[in-house]
Amino acid sequence: MIQNRNIAVCIILSLVTCGIYGLYWFICLTNETNVACGDTDGTSGGVAFLLTLVTCGIYGLYWAYKQGEKLDQAKINRGMTASNGGILYLILFIFGGIIAYAIMQNELNQMAEA
Repeated sequence: MIQNRNIAVCIILSLVTCGIYGLYWFICLTNETNVACGDTDGTSGGVAFLLTLVTCGIYGLYWAYKQGEKLDQAKINRGMTASNGGILYLILFIFGGIIAYAIMQNELNQMAEA
């Protein structure tokens, strides 16, 4: 199930908790994107977090790109227009991960309402 989250609250909580809520948000985004695109065998949020931690953030770059591809697939499955989100999220993740999280959450919110 995709949960409709308030993006501003998620950003504020991430800042106030010194990034701890951001880790939770990362895990939720991963799991909900897997649900949205129907990827039952996809990497879970917890495993994605551990891989990002173990690889000192390198897996996070791959994760951002794959999130864009999965969100594009979810949009196509719902008859929505899809763009090449993988590259966008990769670039945004490099320059500021929280921005990528916010845009991913916005797309998931749109799918939750549809």
